[in-house]
Amino acid sequence: MYSRSRIARGLVSRHTPIAQCALKTTSTACTTRTAVIGASVPLWTPHRATIHTSHNRPANPVAPKPMHPDPRENPMVGIAPDKNVNVAQRRMADFNLSGRVFVVTGGGRGLGLSLAEGLAEAGGYVYCLDRDNKVDRRWEEAARRATEWGGQLRYRQQDVQDAAGMDRTIAAIADAHQRLDGLVAAAGVQQITPALEYRQEDAARMLDINYTGVLMAATAAARQMNKHKCRGSMCFIASMSGSVANKGLLSPVYNSSKAAVIQLARNLAMEWSPINKKDGTGGIRVNCISPGHIVTPMVEKNFEEVPGLRDLWESENMMGRLAEPHEFKGACLYLLSNASSFMTGNNMVIDGGHTSW
Repeated sequence: MYSRSRIARGLVSRHTPIAQCALKTTSTACTTRTAVIGASVPLWTPHRATIHTSHNRPANPVAPKPMHPDPRENPMVGIAPDKNVNVAQRRMADFNLSGRVFVVTGGGRGLGLSLAEGLAEAGGYVYCLDRDNKVDRRWEEAARRATEWGGQLRYRQQDVQDAAGMDRTIAAIADAHQRLDGLVAAAGVQQITPALEYRQEDAARMLDINYTGVLMAATAAARQMNKHKCRGSMCFIASMSGSVANKGLLSPVYNSSKAAVIQLARNLAMEWSPINKKDGTGGIRVNCISPGHIVTPMVEKNFEEVPGLRDLWESENMMGRLAEPHEFKGACLYLLSNASSFMTGNNMVIDGGHTSW
């Protein structure tokens, strides 16, 4: 007779003839043993493999989750400058953007306009997207200067909170030129409010513009870059506020949104930098610029709301002054050009030494 414990463990059934049990195999996590009647080898070990039955087997097997391309199997090659080309024959050849097409969100004014102007000065064809229905005098002056340098500035009214509209706008730009080489995501808003007074709708709006707007612009651009097989680059405008708290300024949601943008750039760089061998997509570098305090229309409004804030900020960095928007043109040009061909997933902090104390 067999013991109830052996029957319960499924080694034999109540109706199994002894002759059929002369040889009985049991699988474990590490070994397989064959038990013979009369032998001293046990028929069971405590680490048996799980036996699936109709009661515990998953009804619908879960499909594997998508993974980012393995960079070793899908290396990002073919975008570095040719080492045999004498770049001295043409000054700053690695920074030349002639014939390339770019989109700049938040490009109607302030920092975004300065960055767009820098790309156009290097020969780029640059589309500035912003929510205003018309441009101001400063944008018109920038467009005129860009033409003198061989580039072009164009304006399209587009709010980054309208993801579907932005997708259509960027697709139309890429189709018109049969290419898209890069994106600068510079649209953003600020709100000075103590954390205990923040309303849910205020926080949602700021994150929708400062974070989701960047994500939607990046995915819209990436779709077109993949469609036209353009190896290119993206630059997200984050902030040193994504790494430190701003002394004298209560802006918890703004700072958090910029920290999220920095992390987003790292993740999109991981996902999009490798070139997929099957369909040729990818080859898109993604980096951030984290500026320090800049004198922009948004910051000037902060100065109006918080008396003495400018003096405080000027005393907090190693240069004793605030930045001007045009001081970031070179950094953006570097990230969007061949000069930074081996740079992705990085965050350039340009803050006058503010975070280096």
